[in-house]
Amino acid sequence: QVQLVESGGGLVQAGGSLRLSCVASGKIFSILGMGWHRQAPGKQRELVAAINSGGSRNYAESVKGRFTISRDDAKNTVYLQMNSLKSEDTAVYYCSADWSYSRYWGQGTQVTVSS
Repeated sequence: QVQLVESGGGLVQAGGSLRLSCVASGKIFSILGMGWHRQAPGKQRELVAAINSGGSRNYAESVKGRFTISRDDAKNTVYLQMNSLKSEDTAVYYCSADWSYSRYWGQGTQVTVSS
């Protein structure tokens, strides 16, 4: 079982920055594939960024060059640095962890970008 707790969401003006954090429980963090997803009202949840246990990253086209995903295995934490935020980035952001053929989710953190 993996438990995830996100933090760092909030209200920011367009062009601003936020950093989201997700802390995972347990001693297996270093082998987890981690990701950030988001869901805007009336839309499906979508992958924003992912990082595997080897550090390889991938990003949604809409956030490339603006968002950066990183991980600190010593702190069991994955981060999402979000720069140059746009109103269309407004959503609930969820952290995910992939382990043993299962995907675990955090409770979500709201990000609101005002124009």
